[in-house]
Amino acid sequence: MLLPGLLDTEAIRKDFPILDRVVHDGKKLVYLDNAATSQKPRQVLDVLNEHYEQHNANVHRGVHVLAEEATALYEGARDKIAAFINAPSRDEVIFTKNASESLNLVANMLAWADEPYRVDHETEIVITEMEHHSNIVPWQLLAQRSGAKLKWFGLTDDGRLDLSNIDEIITEKTKVVSFVLVSNILGTVNPVEAIVRRAQEVGALVVVDASQAAPHMPLDVQALQADFVAFTGHKMCGPDGIGVLWGRQELLEDLPPFLGGGEMIETVSMHSSTYAPAPHKFEAGTPPIAQAVGLGAAVDYLTSIGMENIARHEHAITEYAIRRLQEVPDLRIIGPTTAEDRGAAVSFTLGDIHPHDVGQVLDEQGIAVRVGHHCARPVCLRYGIPATTRASFYLYSTPGEVDALIEGLEHVRNFFG
Repeated sequence: MLLPGLLDTEAIRKDFPILDRVVHDGKKLVYLDNAATSQKPRQVLDVLNEHYEQHNANVHRGVHVLAEEATALYEGARDKIAAFINAPSRDEVIFTKNASESLNLVANMLAWADEPYRVDHETEIVITEMEHHSNIVPWQLLAQRSGAKLKWFGLTDDGRLDLSNIDEIITEKTKVVSFVLVSNILGTVNPVEAIVRRAQEVGALVVVDASQAAPHMPLDVQALQADFVAFTGHKMCGPDGIGVLWGRQELLEDLPPFLGGGEMIETVSMHSSTYAPAPHKFEAGTPPIAQAVGLGAAVDYLTSIGMENIARHEHAITEYAIRRLQEVPDLRIIGPTTAEDRGAAVSFTLGDIHPHDVGQVLDEQGIAVRVGHHCARPVCLRYGIPATTRASFYLYSTPGEVDALIEGLEHVRNFFG
């Protein structure tokens, strides 16, 4: 089927070896679990192989040729990511092991910070009801340890943030506002500008979880006007074990480190230590070197296709998927039911069939989806459901895979009578 805005998926899919797999008695793999992790193109796999075969060494302090090559590749990846997110400085890009660590890093920096950044019993932390657990639990821990009050925006019936009481939620006591740019369960793209504007009015720091945005659309940290932005590599064609935290330079200079150890120091005595400038101040110990190099290769790959082109492709696929899903009897989409202002993850329930049963029967047909609460249990509680089935799309997803999902759901319905 031809849809406007589609990429040349036939050519793109040739870059992803795993998409040729057959599973369960010769059924062709239909991979619709991209919000959990994306597949990796040969261009990334080859770079990882080459790194371990030709350049494997620790970074920064070695003077031998392998150490110098590894350092150049590692720091080169930082340059690529800075350009990819339009960071004003490469020194604002910190490598972590995932977005969860990035968000924990910010929460712990604020716990130990001096004024005006310190979070304490007189201050408030604001999140939203649609957050991934990675953007809930770190703030709950900070609130428990500091005595700060945790507040959140609720959800509307159609899966949007309820900002009707924004002036009551974000107040003069608010120290930090942390929210997801694109929901991993609802697919909702949140109104960044309105939230940032109110946070800036009261002098609160803004943290954005861009884990479901960085792989799918242009990400410009300067345009967001946030103070920190977190995302992860494995959802954007990169390796596991690599995440990114971007932070404004002046904040990174003022805030204390979270982890201590090698590499993040300037001088160490038995009495005290001084710290290296950012980003190394926040990268204690041996970093994820090969993973960073692989993420740099993933950024090269995505850039070669064009993030705006990827966003258009996913919009077309998501619009088609929503239309087809709405044809399935007893199916309820949890979240926005149009493709406007939403990402490429679509969660749903199917009558009274448990999502785990839906996922298992789909898997027997070679269709990989995600089932459960997707690390967003408060969303399921809000909508009175135990869990959902989630289909999520990416640059290599096709209308034919959407059709396979619809046929698979019909098989589920027949199987359970």
